[in-house]
Amino acid sequence: MKKNIIIAILISVVMSGAGFFAGMKYQQSKRINFTSNGQFNRGGTPRGNGFRPVNGEITAVDDKSITVKLTDGGSKIVILSEATGYNKATQATKADVKVGDKVAVIGTENTDGSVTAQNVQLNPIIRAPSSPVPAN
Repeated sequence: MKKNIIIAILISVVMSGAGFFAGMKYQQSKRINFTSNGQFNRGGTPRGNGFRPVNGEITAVDDKSITVKLTDGGSKIVILSEATGYNKATQATKADVKVGDKVAVIGTENTDGSVTAQNVQLNPIIRAPSSPVPAN
């Protein structure tokens, strides 16, 4: 009798693990990613095509680039071109890009580590993981 219960529990644990793994794989296949040509695809990792999202605060602006302080404390140079789009709550232009603004940049990573922007989102909602509340 005890042997049958132990076998049933083991089978249940194995089936639960397999179901969890299959669910994770399914969810990954449904994830939407932007490609380097501005289109989106489902599944995979976008960095494989040179895609590089950049999120942070603008620390410098000139005619051809912006420098963004990343949330991890590093920085990234973002190259701006005639083809770069600019957005905020409404349509924006390059003139709206100011030092101190929060940005989310979608573009392609260059061999020197800079990113060529396809789109610059001004003042995006950047979701950071919430800090756990300490137990009292």
